[in-house]
Order: sequence, then structure tokens, then C-alpha cells
Amino acid sequence: MRKTVFFKFILIAFIASISLFNWFCSSNINTDDPLKRTDYANLADTVQYVGMETCKSCHSGVHSTFIHTGMGLSFDHATKKKSSANFSNHPVVYDQFKNLSYTPLWKNDSLYFLEYRIENGDTVFQREEKIEYIVGSGQHTNSHIWESNGYLYQAPMTFYTQKKKWDLPPGFENGNNTRFNRSIGLECMSCHNGYPKFEEGSENKYSFVKNGIDCERCHGPGSVHVREKSSGILIDTSMAIDYSIVNPSKLPIDLQFDVCQRCHVQGNAVLNEGKSFFDFKPGMKLSNVMNVFMPVYSGNTSAHIMASHAERLKQSKCFIETMKKVNAQGDVNNLALKPYKNGLTCITCHNPHVSVKQTNKDVFNATCRSCHGESKKLDCSLSLDKRKFKNNDCVSCHMSFNGATDIPHVSVHDHKISIPVSNKEIESVRKFMGITAINNSNPPRIATAQAYINYFEKFGMGPEMLDSALFYLKENGRLDVNKNIAKLVHLYYLKKDYTTVVKLVDQTSDIVAKISIKQYDNYYAWTAYRIGECYQQIGKSDKSKAFFQLAYQLAPLVPDFGNKYASSLAISGDYESARKIYKSIIAQQPKYAPAYCNLGYLVLMKDKNQQEAMTYYDKALSLDPDYEAALSNKAALCAFNGDEINSIKLLNRIIKLNPTNKQAKELLKSINHLQ
Repeated sequence: MRKTVFFKFILIAFIASISLFNWFCSSNINTDDPLKRTDYANLADTVQYVGMETCKSCHSGVHSTFIHTGMGLSFDHATKKKSSANFSNHPVVYDQFKNLSYTPLWKNDSLYFLEYRIENGDTVFQREEKIEYIVGSGQHTNSHIWESNGYLYQAPMTFYTQKKKWDLPPGFENGNNTRFNRSIGLECMSCHNGYPKFEEGSENKYSFVKNGIDCERCHGPGSVHVREKSSGILIDTSMAIDYSIVNPSKLPIDLQFDVCQRCHVQGNAVLNEGKSFFDFKPGMKLSNVMNVFMPVYSGNTSAHIMASHAERLKQSKCFIETMKKVNAQGDVNNLALKPYKNGLTCITCHNPHVSVKQTNKDVFNATCRSCHGESKKLDCSLSLDKRKFKNNDCVSCHMSFNGATDIPHVSVHDHKISIPVSNKEIESVRKFMGITAINNSNPPRIATAQAYINYFEKFGMGPEMLDSALFYLKENGRLDVNKNIAKLVHLYYLKKDYTTVVKLVDQTSDIVAKISIKQYDNYYAWTAYRIGECYQQIGKSDKSKAFFQLAYQLAPLVPDFGNKYASSLAISGDYESARKIYKSIIAQQPKYAPAYCNLGYLVLMKDKNQQEAMTYYDKALSLDPDYEAALSNKAALCAFNGDEINSIKLLNRIIKLNPTNKQAKELLKSINHLQ
């Protein structure tokens, strides 16, 4: 009798617990009871990041292996220990387009890059910058960053470790060398490193940067997790999910991919309105923060870029077939303790806590055999003898190791698992077909428009990109100017159709209020700047000054904005306000050449101080020997003082750099006429 009553009691309790479990799952609410959560507490805006050292205190074993992974070694100070480069035999990189040479050198324990130019056997220019950080684990590359008062820029040399070769960085080749001026913005920093302390109102100024990607980039901020574990609230993670922090292996497959795709889909990232590169946290949909676009090509399907791992994996038949099974299971899979076990995801093969260098090939091949059979039963077209010769290494055949299209001197495994393609397909011409959002099957039209704009502006694709962007800014065949004014300004500014920009701005209600919003990416500040430029181009200097002022107010730490606003003040006769801003720019960023050039012109015009003006021109040219405005101003001052020899030399240099410079040609003609 007692046993029967006891059994009934247990049965009722069990049914009640099941009902309670189902209620919590269906309601999907957060609760104050940590043991009854069904969503991740650490996704709340109030949760703080605690840092990797705090994680290490409990997870020392994982930490000890993670710090040797590519992520753990992604970013650090420039030391001999961090560098993978070869400094013997005095490596020199020569840029034939700019006629500039580069060489690295150590001064005690500090790394410097020397930029110099040799003409007729003489060194006519030198610039030396200290390298503050090295980017990259050294598995493929070491890139380098220099600093000026917190402003970070990529330096013009990269060491390619596979080829043991120094060369220009990706994107600096073929006449595109930006020297020491490529900004390290938040998008770059947030993928190559842990989250920094970023100076709002700048493009690339930081008060603090971390040394490598840390635990919380994949697990989310940890303050709730630390507080609960410290207070003794423990979860048996072999039986249930600990919702105080994200474990990506327990996320539904699409959300798990989003953790990896945040950085391992190197595409054209378009932020959603009001979002920044700080806003994505593991466990969220990436499309809630950004849409990542990639171009689609016909022809050679084997071509791929460096960080295309997730995108290429999703094109694999292996992935597609496993996902069919996962989708057939529906909610059963998403409620599994480890959903990835039922599909093919990044962590099916990769343990993110262990370096790929330390992972035996058998680990990867075992994944293949788990679906395709073992040894003699292996589903493979190669003969048994050939497979034996290759040690049944599936990866060597089906994940080809070849060059990336975007980075020279680098080979990587293509993550599109496939039967090796023929030489005929490899040689086939790739044809651009359009773009697609990798992380969203139905991206917003405005995001697609911005993606096309970016392909023109940032990636150097043709003007047809702007026509495609305009198509996506139209709804029902017409433009909604008030809704899309910032994008329309951007588009027509790039088309150099300044009159249309002004016309659209003039018909937009409350344009200043619409764009007077501070953002991490300064998109509205750039909108104000572009509007100012367009008004200036059509001769409306008063209106242009107002928009340059707005850009400067929204982002006072972007030197270009301050420089433009100061110049508009000088044009209007307010020399003292202009002087104050130029000096403020130099105090903030002492390596910004345009401020020196413009300040030199101001002191010449206002103070008639030729010596001080020449000092400023020379300072600008010491930073950029090919800066046309400084060369022109110095040539004019030399000519005014009767120094025709140096003036002619400077003018010939300008014309060599820019054969279309009419002002230089006219001044040179007048000097030659006088002689």
C-alpha cells in the first residue's frame, strides 16, 4: 500500500515538473530564479564584461590552451617574441608606383618602420614610425599598427609567414598604397581583437586596446555568470544549460553559426540603424545587428577569400545534407543539449579552445568518416591503394589548400568541402552576378542599397553599383527622400552629382534634426560633411560652413571634419576660430599633414609670417612628400621670394604626380616666362 501511494506521489510530481518545464519553454521568459531560466541572462544590456583574467581563475585549463590559438594570439604589442618575421638580410619592400621603399628595424626592443625615397642616388625623403602592435597569430601573416596619440593606423608592411616574405599589406598594392594613413576603425579592431575602449566622435582613436581575442567574444559578457558561481549557484551542465552565460555548443545551429560568422565571414558588413560593432553578443541573431553581404559570381567556384570559412562551409553538400536532417527534426534539434551534434557546424571539427596547429589531422578526418564510413567501406572514388598512400586523408583532397583571392602570398584550406574541380573550371572566367546577404535570406532594401554603395566606395567596383543601390532605395517605383536622405546624399555625392544632393536636401524637412545624431560609425557626421562639400562645390559657402560645423560637432575627433570646418571659417574671414581648430587638430593628432598645410597658409595670409608658414609646409611634407596642397603652397612662396629654382623643382614634382594640375602648370609657365 505504501509503495503504491509513494509511486503515485512520484508520478504526480514528475508530471507537474514536465508541465512546468513546458510552460517555461513556451513562455521563453527570463526569471529571477537562475535554475528556471530559459533565455540567456548575460544578453541583457546591464551585464558587464569581466575580462579573461577573471575567466582564468576558474577555467585555467581552457585558458592555458586557448591563449595559443589563432584567436588568443590575434593581437599584441610589437615585441621580438610576438613577431614571426624574418629580419635578416635587411628586408626592403619597394613600391614602384609611389617610388617609396620600406624596411623594418629594431631599436633595442622597439620595432620601427623606415619609409624612404631615393632619387639619383640620394635619399630625398625619410619617415620613421614606431610600431606599437602586431596583428595576427603568425600562421599566415603579421600585420603592423602604429599609434599617434591613441589614433591607430595600419603600417605599410606585412610579413607573410608561409612564404617568409615581407611585402605591402593587402589593398596597398598596384598604386593603392595609403602609406601610414589607413585607419584601424572599430570594424577592424572588433574582429582582430577583444573589444577596446573606443573614443566616441573619432574613427580610430582608442584609450585602451586588449591583447588578443578573449573568452567573452564567444561566450558573451560574464558578470552575471561570475556573480552566480561565486554565490554557489551551480548548474550540472551535462544535464542542463547554464543560462548565466552562453556556451555556443548549446545554441541552436543558426545562432551558433552567427557567433563564428561575426568574424569568419569577411564580407561587406552593413550595420542596422542605430547599431554598432559593439552590439552583437553570442546568442543573438547577427542579422539583428548587421547584414553581411558577399558578391555572387558564375564561373570558377573554387575561388575564395581568406576569411570565408562559414560562407564556404554552407555551400558544401556535406553541410546542406546534414541541415536537411536537422530541419526535418525541427524543434527537437533546437531543444537538444548540444544541437551541433546533429549537424555540421564549425565546432564539429574545430575545438576553439585548442590551436589548429595542435589538432591532429585525424580529428578532422574522423568527422568525414563518421558519415562516409570507415577504412575499406569509405565512400570514396579513389582506389584503396591511393587512399592508403594518402593515409585516408580526406581533407587533403576535399578541402583544397590554395591561395585566397584577397590576400597575396597566403594559402588556406577552402572550407567548401567538395570533389576537386577540373583545371577547366579553375580557368573559367568569373562573372559578377549580384550580391547576397550571407546571414539573412531577406535583408532590408536599405541595407542592400548601402551594400552596393560600399562595393563602389570601399571595394573599387564599377559605377553600376550605384545604379543598383538607387534601385533598392526606390519603393513602388519612387524615392522616399525623407526616409532615405542619408543614403541618397551618399550615393549622389559619390556620383559627383552635387546639384542633385542640394536639391534633395532642400526638399527634406528638418534635415539638420534628422542627421544630428552621434554614432560610433559617424555615418550622420559623414552625411553632414558630404552635404557641406556639395554646397561648397556649387558655390554656397555659407550653407556649406553650417554642415561642416555639424560634422565637426558630431565627431570632433575626426581630423578631416575639423580641418574642413576650419577652412570654411577661414574662407569666411574668421581666422582666429580657424587657427584655434587647426591647432586643436594638431594637438589631438600631431601626424595629420593637412592641418599643418592649412595653418601655414593661414599664418601667411593673416600674419604675413613667411618663415612660420614655410615651417608648417615643411612639416606637412615631412609626413607626406607627395601632398599636392603643401607642394603648391611652398612652390608659390618660393616663387614670391625669388627662389625660382626650388619653385620650379616643386612644380615639376606636382605635375609628375598629377599631370592634370592646371594651377601648377600655369605657375610654372609664368616663372619660365620671367626667366
